[in-house]
Amino acid sequence: MSGGAPRLAGRVAVVTGASRGIGAAVAERFAAEGAHVYALARDRDALDSLAARIGAAGGAATMVPLDVTDGPALDRLGGVLAERHGRLDILVGNAALLTGLAPLGHVRPHDWERTVDVNLTANWRLLRSFDSLLRQSDAGRVVFVASGAGRRAPAYWGAYAVSKAALESLARVYAAETRKTRVRVNLVDPGAVRTAMRARAMPGEDPGTLPPPAAVAGAFVALAEPACERHGEVVRAEIEAPR
Repeated sequence: MSGGAPRLAGRVAVVTGASRGIGAAVAERFAAEGAHVYALARDRDALDSLAARIGAAGGAATMVPLDVTDGPALDRLGGVLAERHGRLDILVGNAALLTGLAPLGHVRPHDWERTVDVNLTANWRLLRSFDSLLRQSDAGRVVFVASGAGRRAPAYWGAYAVSKAALESLARVYAAETRKTRVRVNLVDPGAVRTAMRARAMPGEDPGTLPPPAAVAGAFVALAEPACERHGEVVRAEIEAPR
């Protein structure tokens, strides 16, 4: 937690892909800053470990084991949040999938469909499920995770690059739709970070040369704060020193 009062005290946050990597780092940081975090992921064991770390640090979190492509489950979670809190203050759409690098003509249909489902369609379902709750907040904040691959369109990155480019468009559309509300919508481009996905994409890279996920969590906190007025932007994460 930063010096002074917690920056997210009393806020209710949903973080997807929270079992590891950037999602876990953001969930832990949000909890340390005073938010009650609903951490979504498929891996129950990893969620249990996350819950233990947050609890040991004095934070509050609810583990939600589900697949983000399960739209009805997201709707049910929206009902739970409405009943318990009457609002959602922060939504972080972090869950993402990279099935492998290959020429477009060699990508298997199942891999294409699953990648688009996780990286794009699931984020639309999150907005569909939580839009009214975000508008009930005094300062609803939505943060998606962008990728340079979505803008550079590099060869062989296929469904991942296409889905990330489309995610940026989705975020900008929602930002336009919420321009006259108290909701703010942005994307964070974390850059090269030491994650399992990065290791699969760059097997020859030394992970020790990359910053850990926790080093970019501060960018998410800044965009999640009630005082943040940025809207419809792609924000490059600044790397923080170890806390």
